[in-house]
Amino acid sequence: MPIYAYKCSNCGFAKDVLQKMSDAPMKTCPECGQDTMVKELSAPGFELKGSGWAATDFQGGKTARAASHKKPGA
Repeated sequence: MPIYAYKCSNCGFAKDVLQKMSDAPMKTCPECGQDTMVKELSAPGFELKGSGWAATDFQGGKTARAASHKKPGA
């Protein structure tokens, strides 16, 4: 089950909630009681590293290149 980040637009209360994808979004803030909870966009919790299939299959060649966090030209 995915973890969704919510934040209240009224009081600023933030909470991460473990929910099924089919569950209704959280609406009511547990702090202030208002229906102002908004689902936030968050980054995925994994990263592809190394010289495995992610490096070889998506680079278009047989030579594996390790993933890099450096920006091009930096």
